[in-house]
Amino acid sequence: MLQTSANLVWFIALPLFSSALLLLAGKRANSWGHVLATTVSASTFTIGVIEFLAMQARPEENRAVGQKLFTWISVGSFNVDASLLLDQLSICFVLLITGVGTLIHVYSISYMSHDLDRRRFFAYLNLFIAAMLLLVLGDSYLNLYVGWEGVGLASYLLIGFWNQKPAYATAAKKAFVANRVGDVGLSLAIMIAFATFGDVTFSGIKEQTDSASTTQLTAIGLMLLLAACGKSAQFPLQSWLGDAMAGPTPVSALIHAATMVTAGVYLITRSSFIFDEAPIAQLMVLIVGAVTLLFGAIIGTAKDDIKKALAASTMSQIGYMILATGLGPIGYAFAIMHLLTHGFFKASMFLGAGSVMHGMKDEVNMRKYGGIGKFMPITALTFGLGYLAIIGVPPFAGFYSKDKIIETAFNAGGIKGIALGVATLLGAAITAFYMTRVVILTFFGNERWGHKDEPHESPALMLIPIALLSLGSIASGFLLYQGKRLVYWLEPVVNPLKEHHAKELFSHTTVSIMTLTVVAIGVSLAVSKYRGDQSDKAPEKVSMLTAAARKDLYQDSLNESAFMRPGQSLIKKLLQIDLIVIDGLVRSVGSVSISAGTKLRSLQSGYVRSYALMMVIGALALIATVWIVTA
Repeated sequence: MLQTSANLVWFIALPLFSSALLLLAGKRANSWGHVLATTVSASTFTIGVIEFLAMQARPEENRAVGQKLFTWISVGSFNVDASLLLDQLSICFVLLITGVGTLIHVYSISYMSHDLDRRRFFAYLNLFIAAMLLLVLGDSYLNLYVGWEGVGLASYLLIGFWNQKPAYATAAKKAFVANRVGDVGLSLAIMIAFATFGDVTFSGIKEQTDSASTTQLTAIGLMLLLAACGKSAQFPLQSWLGDAMAGPTPVSALIHAATMVTAGVYLITRSSFIFDEAPIAQLMVLIVGAVTLLFGAIIGTAKDDIKKALAASTMSQIGYMILATGLGPIGYAFAIMHLLTHGFFKASMFLGAGSVMHGMKDEVNMRKYGGIGKFMPITALTFGLGYLAIIGVPPFAGFYSKDKIIETAFNAGGIKGIALGVATLLGAAITAFYMTRVVILTFFGNERWGHKDEPHESPALMLIPIALLSLGSIASGFLLYQGKRLVYWLEPVVNPLKEHHAKELFSHTTVSIMTLTVVAIGVSLAVSKYRGDQSDKAPEKVSMLTAAARKDLYQDSLNESAFMRPGQSLIKKLLQIDLIVIDGLVRSVGSVSISAGTKLRSLQSGYVRSYALMMVIGALALIATVWIVTA
């Protein structure tokens, strides 16, 4: 039974109000805007913790709570309330968004201290948090859609925050357009769901899935997958993520590590009742996840920009999560587990990259780093903890979450299971390679920076959030996996325990040994290749694969050839049709009118005798006509 709570609205109202206040107050808020925004973010996290503790205290069947705000749409039999739902799934996202978001706010106080528009930056951060919370708290696809679009707007504003640089403005526009493509999928999914079920709420659709055909459910699932591809930077809509690193580093940590790019994973998990009954859509989820995790990993091996290397890593790790959601009920739980652990270690590494940039005068090229570890020991240590977590070294977080995805992939059965297992193992090996490359080029080896000033450690306000996130890199995996805590916690939402494999291809121990073996190979190859002198003056042999990876595997070129150029050609043809047919018709009517007017104008000579003659002729013609008719 769904309980009622009056506290949920504060999750949205507090950050939304503070964002509006900071934007309307203008320069008057410069001195205190960052304090207000950070306090509000911390307050939402506090409310989240209170709700989480209250949820734990209730019986399992009564843990979900809801709140109706107002009736939004009421047309005939179609009624949609603006309502919020906090259950076992959404509370995971609420705590991640507000907890990691608050640490990023604290970090940003120092990182953005010299920016004249810092107040506006914090306003956008709170707008993003409000939109993201609405996305995960909405109790229907329509409510979710509002938050979904709000996140797209806030990310556009944050990525293009320094829009005085044309390249940054272009990156923001690219992200916005790519996300709009995905949004078309979500819009169509909602329309098909309404046409099929007459309802757009999660509970209403879930209760009626048995009455829908497989074709209808497949159509909804494929459109939801398209939406997830856009928001979570999955193939074929992944090319925007690397360019989105143009925004300030805290934006990269908040949006592209812990929250926004995970929205697609949330959408598929929340829609588990659709995908579980649509095998084709579920298979497409597996294919998209597998392709993306390999694409992202390969791209990460060739990026010299530290933030773009981490962005490629994010793309790959989200691919693991998407793949896991396609593995059935148990896969949803492991996808969320990896999502939560990834939020900690990737956010810590993004903020660590910002710390390195802070000490290196905003330089992002790793080939101009080297030996920074001895000058920035805390940054190096915390980044190293995140590195160990992402490559899956026990007992760090990634060892528990990513290994379970690999194990579940192998045990999916048949050729499909072997193919998915091999893909996830290969992804783990490549991840170990490119992340080791990042660590070596940045913190070890010879010093390659081109200025006399030595790198320096960041202020405490930047280091403390990184350190706290690093604790999550160490402990979050163990805490979530121990006793299958998260699996049991999510059971009422996605039923992860209802499906068991009749026969396991590989045991957990075997998978762990296999994974650690390929990780060790990846690390060894990177150490062998990048140890020693890495002077950027030395000539470098670039393979075809490396050249392709540096260009994001030609994804932009593919999109340009497959979509942009044909689209431009179609628009030109439509424009020609408009000019020839529509405008031509209008011009023809005008020409006829002008011609007729010209001829009629010749009759208006201005001579009275001519007018009198015409009247006489007309009168005679009229008399003659009457005489002929009456004769």
